[in-house]
Amino acid sequence: MTRGTLLLETRMSPNGKPQVLFGYDRAFPWHRSLSIQAIPGGGITLVNSDHGEVCHATLRWRGTGRADVVRITFAWDTDLGWAQLSLERPEESTVTSVPIHNLKPVYIQDLRDAILKKGDRIFASDAVFVALSTSVEPVGPMPTLTLGTQIQTPTGHRSLDTLERGDVVSTDSGRNVPVLQRITRTVPALGSFSPIRLRAPYFGLRQDLIAAPDQRLVIRGSDVEYLFGQEAVLVPARHLVNGFAARYETTGPTITYSHLLLPDHEALLAAGSLVESLYIGRIRRKPTELNASLLAKYGRNDLPEHGKPVFPILRAFEAITLVDQRAA
Repeated sequence: MTRGTLLLETRMSPNGKPQVLFGYDRAFPWHRSLSIQAIPGGGITLVNSDHGEVCHATLRWRGTGRADVVRITFAWDTDLGWAQLSLERPEESTVTSVPIHNLKPVYIQDLRDAILKKGDRIFASDAVFVALSTSVEPVGPMPTLTLGTQIQTPTGHRSLDTLERGDVVSTDSGRNVPVLQRITRTVPALGSFSPIRLRAPYFGLRQDLIAAPDQRLVIRGSDVEYLFGQEAVLVPARHLVNGFAARYETTGPTITYSHLLLPDHEALLAAGSLVESLYIGRIRRKPTELNASLLAKYGRNDLPEHGKPVFPILRAFEAITLVDQRAA
């Protein structure tokens, strides 16, 4: 398999013990192995061997002292002599990556057997899911709305999948702004990609909205001002799940998300509720991250810079406090 991506989502135990998260070890007709391991002190190590030759890469990161969920992406293109190990935290917009030098051959049958629980394989109990792609998959900013989402424009509502570069959308600030790009990606409908159905009429919705857990909604109200001293805050959809106003949606094995990149980070009206536009920070200043992202094909000079998010983003415990306050 000369080109591909192995994606592993897993919980990271706060006790810092070494642990093999995923891997295989095959002895016939020759010895070869691959493993992704969590190491003490905070880090991920990939070890790849073939015919007695070994390569490895270690990625350091700092945990938060709790059971973090992280997304580990191992991507390679041996024809280009390139391979990379990346780590993302779904609740944050940061990516940590390291190159992998002298990668040994990766065999699709070995990975397939390991994923399907055949042969000598390891899949840790903390692991959420593992997925395999025959393409080099991007890391970094991701779209979070489904294609049929209705977006407010100066001429009325339009389906997200019909909006393209140069079209104009309406924002919460009262401005009409141009779409720079519509970004789309298909991902496994699992783990931190699992779609969430936000149900009308909650959150001001006129119709149900299906979004990724990382999609942030704009929440306003006297309780927001009282608790956080802000006019409005951004709350990830994952923190709104309560079984009735928001719940996880069952779909097929994959789901396609899309979103709009605007000159500034803005609040849009989607299905009647305010949601954030795609936030990319200052990725245009970071060539390595940019080249590994969905935005690479656009070029740094065609991308905007987003400073601080349009409103403060609530952390998990803050969002839970707000949701509990509203339910009381």
